[in-house]
Amino acid sequence: MWDYTNYLNFKVTTVEGRYVTNAHIEGFLNSLGDPFNLEVLGRSVEERPIYGISVGHGAKRVFMWSQMHGNESTTTKAVLDLLSFLKNESSLASELLGKVTLKIIPVLNPDGAKAYTRFNANQIDLNRDAQKKSQPESQVLRKAFEDFSPNYCFNLHDQRTIFNVGNEERPATVSFLAPSFDEGRNNSSFRGVAMNIIAAMDYELQKLIPGQVGRFDDSFNPNCVGDAFQMEGIPTILFEAGHYYEDYQREKTREYIFKSLYKAIDTIANEQMNDYPLEAYFKIPQNNKLYVDILLENAHVLDKSLREKDCISLIYKEILTKNRITFVPSIAEKGFRTGQYFGHRTVDCLNEEDMQWLSSQKIPELIK
Repeated sequence: MWDYTNYLNFKVTTVEGRYVTNAHIEGFLNSLGDPFNLEVLGRSVEERPIYGISVGHGAKRVFMWSQMHGNESTTTKAVLDLLSFLKNESSLASELLGKVTLKIIPVLNPDGAKAYTRFNANQIDLNRDAQKKSQPESQVLRKAFEDFSPNYCFNLHDQRTIFNVGNEERPATVSFLAPSFDEGRNNSSFRGVAMNIIAAMDYELQKLIPGQVGRFDDSFNPNCVGDAFQMEGIPTILFEAGHYYEDYQREKTREYIFKSLYKAIDTIANEQMNDYPLEAYFKIPQNNKLYVDILLENAHVLDKSLREKDCISLIYKEILTKNRITFVPSIAEKGFRTGQYFGHRTVDCLNEEDMQWLSSQKIPELIK
């Protein structure tokens, strides 16, 4: 099992925070050298390069892509850490690369990454373009998939801070899904393999973040890339990087995604899928949406139209300002009672210190 000290030995510290673009990662990618094969797989709408990295010479082929949504960068950072680990020539890295071959697209949507938006430059959600393949980025992904002919696919994303685990007051720091391949959400041998691998990752993460792993909704949509690849009989796993306590830059979550990637690849490399039963996958609680970024209790102090003990919830908007992401609170809901939501930060408007903090954030001005 990896400990935090080991992780810091290969964390790519030149790439941190939420704003991650091609410009941020190119220096690291160009430094990889042999045995990594760095290539330009194609170009985006605005002609930015879409990079691919291949490494390993094993029979088991694992294909993964990140930042399909340009503002979902945590998994990109974890992928860089994975590459850094594989570069360190340790016995573990060498053993893995003898059993697997990896093909990685670290930023599929470089235009969306630059603008810090979910969509590409044509305002298309690439994760709804699996069938039409109307966008150059979608065509690059599809061609890479066909050329590589993977045995496993990892679809790497971020999820919002609103997600909790089940009905518990625990953030869904990492969530997984073995996507459906039909409307009936049926199982199959290949979907079952994806579930086994997820159970393996959950087993490891429970040692690190107990109760903070969720299972994403498995509603079927053939336009989503993960569902589409699952439909083709390739075990496909959705990774969702979520919130860890006070970790809005998602540097802790990055570590847990890295460790998840390592465990998944190790499980595949050593053919240990059957060590983790399907029942363990189904025991992972489903995600829920019960968190807000700031929960104001006794909000009638600030908004006289509210009843005594009513609450207000605030959600942060992520704004790109001077190449940095700032978190700007906005009102989500007013007039509900305590217990309806959990707050990543809960403040009591009857508490003087809490009111001082609210004033420092100019939140009373937002509410009036």
